[in-house]
Amino acid sequence: MNSTSAPIQKIDIGMFLDSSPLLGMQKLVIFMAAMAIILDGFDSQLIGFAIPQLMEEWGVSRAAFSSVLAAGLIGMAIGMACGGCLADRIGRSRVLATSCLLFGTATILIGFASNVEGVTILRFIAGLGIGAALPCAATLTAEYTPARQRTMAITLTIVCFPLGGMIAGLFAAWVLSRHGWQWLFWVGGSMPILLSLLLFVFLPESPRYLARHQRRWPELIHILKRMGHTISESSEFADSAERPSPKRLGFKALFQAAFARDTIAICLAFFSVVLSLYSAFNWLPAVLSAEGLSMALASQALAAHNLGGVLGSLFCAYAITRFGSRVPLLICGSLAALSAFAMLGLDISHNAGLVIAGFGVHGFFVNAVQTSLYGLCAHVYPTEVRATGMATALAFGRIGGILSAFIGAAVITFGGLSGFLVMLGAGMAAAVIALLLVRSHLPGKKSSARLATANAH
Repeated sequence: MNSTSAPIQKIDIGMFLDSSPLLGMQKLVIFMAAMAIILDGFDSQLIGFAIPQLMEEWGVSRAAFSSVLAAGLIGMAIGMACGGCLADRIGRSRVLATSCLLFGTATILIGFASNVEGVTILRFIAGLGIGAALPCAATLTAEYTPARQRTMAITLTIVCFPLGGMIAGLFAAWVLSRHGWQWLFWVGGSMPILLSLLLFVFLPESPRYLARHQRRWPELIHILKRMGHTISESSEFADSAERPSPKRLGFKALFQAAFARDTIAICLAFFSVVLSLYSAFNWLPAVLSAEGLSMALASQALAAHNLGGVLGSLFCAYAITRFGSRVPLLICGSLAALSAFAMLGLDISHNAGLVIAGFGVHGFFVNAVQTSLYGLCAHVYPTEVRATGMATALAFGRIGGILSAFIGAAVITFGGLSGFLVMLGAGMAAAVIALLLVRSHLPGKKSSARLATANAH
């Protein structure tokens, strides 16, 4: 394959990448995608930390911010759907860089807003960029990584979302008491703008995407040479190391016979998980402060939730690599529901530390499921519709997030912390049911080895 003596070199790009080691340039791409997701998570959660101070400064109720939270999540859902479709048509790297520029600019402008209406509009615009970035970053990571390391690489990328939220929590606890809520958004918006400039200049396109577009083969040859491979300028490319391509492209392809059941089940799983996850992101500091905790302790609870999410995501990725995705996802989803129900009845005034730890455990299992669903999407869909499939599932998830903005406000108002915990647990129980319906789960090491042996013979 590395010989240049033949006039035409035919390369199966999927098998070529899967049989090659993970090289420095591939690691750089994964790192840049991960940085985009860190800032995605950082910016998406800033509003949750700012709401209590904005309520006091502007003299508005908690319910008034439901529209702000919903606008951001609606923007994310639209951004995911449109960003994924665009990424399958014009490339992953261009859409990712533009997305970072968009949500960074809108986030900075939120710092200059003077009313709820202005924040609502800007959160919608920021949501468009935040939403579009997620499927592009995950797809780039999946398509640059050899199959044996793909699940862990995707998880290491997506786990940066709760990591960004954890950093945002620590930053918010420090900056709110010293400089005010505006600095949350000025700093949070500046960083993705700087990153977008780096992405425009240095982030290469996906080799598997380029292999599908003959006019861009010279660009693919250049990328493979940068990775250290010896490639003929007259090389031809194919990609057979994945599921058969759908007869139609775009959204309709996701509901063809080969994908319909998995598409519906994964969309339902994302919907339920994100309903629970964004209820915590958006309302956890507010519900705990309403129960009498200081804002510093309430912020620590969300930081613990995100820290647990980082650890849980890595744990689940390791378990999926060994055992496949079905059993680890079902176990983590069940324990996420049980951990929420287990906190019912705790007296927060006497058990603040236990409640914070409990949300750390809950975040461990919720994020373990949520980040692993990205790897499941990458496994289910082929290159032509991978970004579209992932974006569609994520968009359905954001519908759950949108509902959390309104349901969360109502539940906190009428049910307090107990009602909030029931909502978190019920969402994860529904996710477990959806995961039971998924047919094409990721195989573990033993199953992959048997499949490779069968293919060799």
